Amino acid sequence: MKTIFHGDILTIPNILSFSRICMIPWFMWVYLARGDSLSAALILLLSGVTDCLDGFIARRFNMISNLGKALDPLADKLTQVAMLACLVARFPHMWLIIVVMVVKEIFLLVTTLMSIKKTDEVRSADWHGKITTNLLYITMLSHLLFADIPAVLSDGLILLCTGLIILSGILYGIRNFKILKEHQN
Repeated sequence: MKTIFHGDILTIPNILSFSRICMIPWFMWVYLARGDSLSAALILLLSGVTDCLDGFIARRFNMISNLGKALDPLADKLTQVAMLACLVARFPHMWLIIVVMVVKEIFLLVTTLMSIKKTDEVRSADWHGKITTNLLYITMLSHLLFADIPAVLSDGLILLCTGLIILSGILYGIRNFKILKEHQN
């Protein structure tokens, strides 16, 4: 039985992922209650830096764990949805990203759980997921830092993010269905 103090659970990358989850109420409070877009952007940047660091440390120092493979994307999605939800008040088209992201994540949750059940293995993020995450951070930061962003640029970033989320969902779906097909009994 593994405990929280077991070597592959309480690792620096997992602590960093958990810290990103803890930052969510902080930047929501800063953005919504205080109306401080710049500080919210700095908190989001800090969250992004810890995201990069946890992946680097996990790979570089062989601290990759199944918990980390699950916790890292969970921290990403919670951060993204929370920040996008904050931005909806000022940029209503952000709902498009949220809706598409939620549909994609529900679909992938089901297919990924089926894949894990067949293989007993949690897969890491693919290149398209990382590109999508980076574009989402750029989009969110752009809207935080430039409150008067031109509508055409705002809508363009939103549509680009939405398209990448859909593409990434399709590619992950193909991966999961391929794994399921390969492991049929």
